[in-house]
Amino acid sequence: MSDDVQTTTFSISSDDGATDEITVPSGLVDLVAEGDQSDAETVGDVVLLSFASRAHHLVHHGEDVDEDLEVQEARVMDLFEERFGVTFGEATGHQH
Repeated sequence: MSDDVQTTTFSISSDDGATDEITVPSGLVDLVAEGDQSDAETVGDVVLLSFASRAHHLVHHGEDVDEDLEVQEARVMDLFEERFGVTFGEATGHQH
């Protein structure tokens, strides 16, 4: 049954020339889209949200946090606010 679900494949490339592809259900992309976002913008939002969430968890709920991780978390939170116009805490209701 799950083979009947339409999917969309996205290509990812990095500054060092590495590439990858991710395939996700198309309907899920539509479900989480905001307004008239393109599919690529929607996936970009989800990627940034995921990195911010993971960094937050590691820094505020993990163990053995070092200064480098704290700096990385601070930077992703700045990027999050630049993209979404609100802080991670405001967006998620999860503040420290």
